[in-house]
Amino acid sequence: MLSAADLAGRLAENAEGVCRHYLSAGRRAGNYWLVGDVGNNKGQSLYVHLVGPRAGRWTDAATGQFGDLLDLVRETCGLVDFRDVAEEARHFLSLPQPEPVSSSRAYSVDNRPLDRPAAERARRLFRMTVPLALTLADAYLRERGILRASAHTALRFHPSCYYRDLVIGRTTSFPALIAAVTDAAGAITGVHRTWLDADGDGKARVDDPRRALGGLLGNAVRFGFPINDPVPVLAAGEGLETMLSLSHVMPAMPMVAALTANHLAAFNFPPGCRRIYIAADADAAGRHGIEGLSRRAQGCGILPLVLSPQLGDFNEDLRWLGPDRLTASLRAQLTPEDATVFLP
Repeated sequence: MLSAADLAGRLAENAEGVCRHYLSAGRRAGNYWLVGDVGNNKGQSLYVHLVGPRAGRWTDAATGQFGDLLDLVRETCGLVDFRDVAEEARHFLSLPQPEPVSSSRAYSVDNRPLDRPAAERARRLFRMTVPLALTLADAYLRERGILRASAHTALRFHPSCYYRDLVIGRTTSFPALIAAVTDAAGAITGVHRTWLDADGDGKARVDDPRRALGGLLGNAVRFGFPINDPVPVLAAGEGLETMLSLSHVMPAMPMVAALTANHLAAFNFPPGCRRIYIAADADAAGRHGIEGLSRRAQGCGILPLVLSPQLGDFNEDLRWLGPDRLTASLRAQLTPEDATVFLP
């Protein structure tokens, strides 16, 4: 009987065949299979690696879902028990399989060879950046009410960052806000890129102007976060702008942006953590992240508390209600002790 790892490996050997069978509404684009979502709807938010060391790994950029091909089989077929998932996978593997399209070399989403580790490529990209202050990225954040972003060493600016179109494979470049993803020791494990319009008109006009690269699992973009020191209280959430908005009015509170709901649920708690405030996100994936992180926190003896915006998200609160009303709203949601320490 094949183990889960064996089944996933066998499926990955014919990743394109799996995609053609279970995600028939999608299409191959270079070394990826693109489709709308795990429900097999048309689109290109979900991409599956077809070749190379990550063959069979997939990510839905819209929801933050990710996994291997066993996870894909489970989601597309609506299965719950692993026994049923394994039976479905074995049934697929018993079918006649077409020869996969060969490729002499696989490339990542930013057009760099996959044989270079993603974390290494992320660190290399971060070394090519410049300080944020007075750049297009700084101006972009200021337009969103975030005035002190340049004080955060995790944020940098790249004047011409490569962008690869996953549908046609064409590579161009745009200015980009670059955020360092780090582990508990402060080592860079990945980066998050927000491509910007060169004329200063918000994000670049591309299908997916935000992408992450490297090791996100358990890690995050950190703001005001001490390295190797106990962190008894912190705030965590998905988006950069959400957490930067909270940091704007609570600059002394350590904060992390995990970038997706799945990665939020998997964030590694810092030593000495007693309370964690989780920034709410209204969509289904956001609720999944909050619930997952809350369960893990409770299991570690950490008190999870949810912070809710008055409008759609905390950046909207900052921009449209102003910092004073955002501060008042947060004061009502923090413990009295934390309100005294972290709010003006």
